Amino acid sequence: MKTHYKVVANSGGFTLIELMVVIVILGILAGVVVPRFMDSPDKAKVTKAAVEIHALEQAIKMYKLDNGQYPTTEQSLQSLVEAPSVGRLAKNWRKGGYLEKSKVPKDPWDNEYVYISPGLHGDFDLISYGADNEPGGEDYDADINNWELQ
Repeated sequence: MKTHYKVVANSGGFTLIELMVVIVILGILAGVVVPRFMDSPDKAKVTKAAVEIHALEQAIKMYKLDNGQYPTTEQSLQSLVEAPSVGRLAKNWRKGGYLEKSKVPKDPWDNEYVYISPGLHGDFDLISYGADNEPGGEDYDADINNWELQ
C-alpha cells in the first residue's frame, strides 16, 4: 500500500518579513527590559551584606551576654567561631561558637568584614567596604556600616 501526501502550496511557513518583524519586536523588548535587571545582582549583594552584618551583630551581642565584654579588634570576628587565645579570655565561651556555620562569613564581594571594638560609632563597628573593597565610595562601592543600618 502506498501512502500519498499532498503538498499544498503556501502552507504553514513564515515569510521573511514576518520573521524580521518578530526579531525587531524581540530586540525592542530586550532593549527595554534587560537594563532594568542588569543591576539586580549588585543590589542583591548590598542587601546580603546588610543581612550578614545584622546577623554578625546578633552573634557579637550573644558573645557579650555570655562573656561580659565584646571581642576586641585583636580577637576579631574569629572569636565567634573559636575561643579567643589572646587578650581578655572568654570564660563562658559557648561550645560550638556563636555562628551557625562555625565559619566567619566573607562579604558578598569575597572580602573580610572589618570589625573594630571598641568602635568609633558605638560599642563596636562592622563594615563591608562594598564592591571596591576601599573605604568610602559611591553606589555599589559605598561602605555598608552597622551603625547606618536599621
